[in-house]
Parts: sequence; structure tokens; C-alpha cells
Amino acid sequence: MNYPPKLNNIINLFQTLPEDERRETLVSYADAAKKQEPKPGEHFELEDVRKDQECADTVGVYLHVDEQGKAHFRMTLGPEVQTLTRAMTAILCKGLDGATPQEILDLPSDFVTRIVGAELVRVRSQTTYYVLSRIKGICKVWLDRQRMAAVA
Repeated sequence: MNYPPKLNNIINLFQTLPEDERRETLVSYADAAKKQEPKPGEHFELEDVRKDQECADTVGVYLHVDEQGKAHFRMTLGPEVQTLTRAMTAILCKGLDGATPQEILDLPSDFVTRIVGAELVRVRSQTTYYVLSRIKGICKVWLDRQRMAAVA
């Protein structure tokens, strides 16, 4: 599978790490999740802010698609959101930046285990895939709206 280049770099980094360093790096990414919040003056085509049953707190996903059709994400996380969800937020915002919404929608989720590790995926499966499913969801809405606009 050809992953977006930025995501591929992150996957490759995590695959080289022993388990203890992998977890430390996940915590570092979790600490950086705050940097993925919307900045003043940024414009978004779609915003999806809600609390889902599978997450401990409210998560906001913000999508901007530039003139070249490339997606850029920002996210907000409530204070109760778990560390692993925070880590995946930072990883996916960075790793998927510049991919097209269709590329993101077509992305298989198999890379998550390669980043997080099989043990954490097994223990926290809902958490590890939650952010990816939210990002794919907003891309699908955007693509559906584009198709409807083209038909109209």
C-alpha cells in the first residue's frame, strides 16, 4: 500500500522502535496534540464537533481542502480524551496533511497496528481507530457534497 508520504515516514519511524520507545514516542505525540487545534483566522469547509459513545470526551474535527484539492486537518480534544487518542490525533493530522480526501477515505486502517503496536491495539482497539474513523467520516461528507454540487 502506498500511504501518504508524511504518514509513511511516521509508520517507518514507529516500526524501528522497541516497545518501550514506541510508547514514549506515543506519549510525545499525545503531548503535541494541542498543536493540532484550529488557529485564529483559519477557514474550514467542514467542522464536526461531538461526543461519541466510544470516546471519553468531545472531539472536534475540522477540514480545510485547499485549491489543489489537498486536505488539512485541525482537531480539538476535550480534557477527558485518553492519551492514545491524543497521540493518534497528532499522528493523523501530521501524517494525512496534504493527502486528498479520496486518498484518506481509501486508506486501509492496517497501518494503525504498525504505529501503535499489536498489544495496544488489542487492549484499546476502539481508541486506536476512533480518530481515523472521524477523519474518514468528514472526508466522506466533503466528497459527497462535492459530488452533489457537480450534479446540481
